[in-house]
Amino acid sequence: MPSLNLQILVAAVLGLAFGWLTGLMPTDSELRLGVIYASTLIGSIFVGLLQMVLIPLVFTSIAVGVANLQAHRQVNRVWMSTLAYFVLTLGLATLVALIASNLFRPGAGLSIELFADAMDSFEARQLTLPEFFLHFFANLFQNPFAAFANGSILAVVVFAMFMGVALVTGGERYRNILLVLQEFLELIMRIVSWIMRLAPLGILALLIRLVAEQDVALLSAVGGFIALVFATTLFHGLVVLPGILFFITGKSPLWFWRGAREALVTAFATSSSAATLPISLRCAEQLKVRREVASFVLPLGATMNMDGTALYEAAAALFVANLVGIELSFAQQMVVFLTAMIASTGAPGIPSAGMVTMVMVLQAVGLPAEAIAILLPIDRLLDTVRTAVNVEGDIVGSLVVDKLAPQ
Repeated sequence: MPSLNLQILVAAVLGLAFGWLTGLMPTDSELRLGVIYASTLIGSIFVGLLQMVLIPLVFTSIAVGVANLQAHRQVNRVWMSTLAYFVLTLGLATLVALIASNLFRPGAGLSIELFADAMDSFEARQLTLPEFFLHFFANLFQNPFAAFANGSILAVVVFAMFMGVALVTGGERYRNILLVLQEFLELIMRIVSWIMRLAPLGILALLIRLVAEQDVALLSAVGGFIALVFATTLFHGLVVLPGILFFITGKSPLWFWRGAREALVTAFATSSSAATLPISLRCAEQLKVRREVASFVLPLGATMNMDGTALYEAAAALFVANLVGIELSFAQQMVVFLTAMIASTGAPGIPSAGMVTMVMVLQAVGLPAEAIAILLPIDRLLDTVRTAVNVEGDIVGSLVVDKLAPQ
C-alpha cells in the first residue's frame, strides 16, 4: 500500500484536476451540484475532526512542553530563540511583499469602478491600532473553560503556559498530574493518527470544492495581484525559509519538505494553521524535533507566526493604493510594514479577524477600508498558499529553536 505521504500528494493533484473539471460544468447541472455537495460534506467532516482534537492537543502539548523545558532550565533560551525567529521571518516576508509590489505595481492598470458594486454592499468593520491591542490583550487572559468552549487558542496557550510552570515549581507534589497530562497527550496523538487515515479523502474533497467555485472572470481581472501574491509567497516558502533552515541547522530543504509534506498539503487544503496543528506536531516529531520544543513552538506559531498573512496584507495594501491612484511614500510604506507584522499575529475573540486586521493595515495609511471588498472573493484562493507557508514557517521554527536550544 502506498505511504500516507504519497496518498496525500496524489489526492491533492486529483482534487485540483476534478475541481477544474467540475468548474467547467453548467452552474445548474445536477452532477456539479452533487459533486460540490459531497465535497463540502466530506471536507467539513475532515476539518471538524481536526478541530475536535485541537484544543485538548494545544493545552496538553503546551503544558507538558513548558514543564519539560522548565525542568531542564531551557525555557529562557527557547523563549528568546522563538520570538527572535518569529520577528525575523515576519519582517522578511513583509519586506519581500513591499519590494515586489513596488517593482511590479499590481492594480496600476485597473479601475476601482470595476468593483464598485462589491464595495457598496460591503460594510468594513473599523478597528484602530489601540483598539486592536485592547482586544488582543483582553483576550489573552480568560476563564480557561470559556476559552476551551469558544476555541480561543491563544487564551488556551497562555493558561497552559502557566500550568506548565506551576507543575515544575510544585515539584514532586504535582508529579502525578504531569504524568496524567503526558499520557493524555499520547492519547490525543493516537487519535490524530486515526484522523490522518482520512486525510487523502478530506484533502481531495476540499480541493475539488475550492477549484470548482472560483469565478474565472474575477480571477482574470485581478490576475496580476494574484500572480504577485502567489509568486512572493512561494519565494518566501521556497527560498527564504529553507535558507534560514540551512544556514542555522545545515539541513537540506528537500529533507525538510519530505518530512513536512503531510502538514503542508493539509494546510493548503484546509487554509487553517490551527486545524493543521495536530499534523504539524506529528511532522515535527518525524523530523526529530524534541517534543517539548515542538509542543511549545508550534502551538504558539499557529496563532502568532503568520509569515504568509503578513506578506499578503502588505501586498494588498499597495494593490489597493494602486487601484485608487495613491502613491505611498517611503514613510507610509514603513507604516504598512510595521502594521502588517503586528496585524498578522491575529486578533483572538474578533469575528472575521483576518478581514478586520486587513482593514487596520489599510486605515494606517489612509486607504479606503471598503476596498477590502475587492479582496473577499479571491481571499479563499490566496489563503491556500499563504497558510501552507505559515505552517512551513512554524515547522522550520521548531527545527531552528531545537538547534539553538541544545539539550
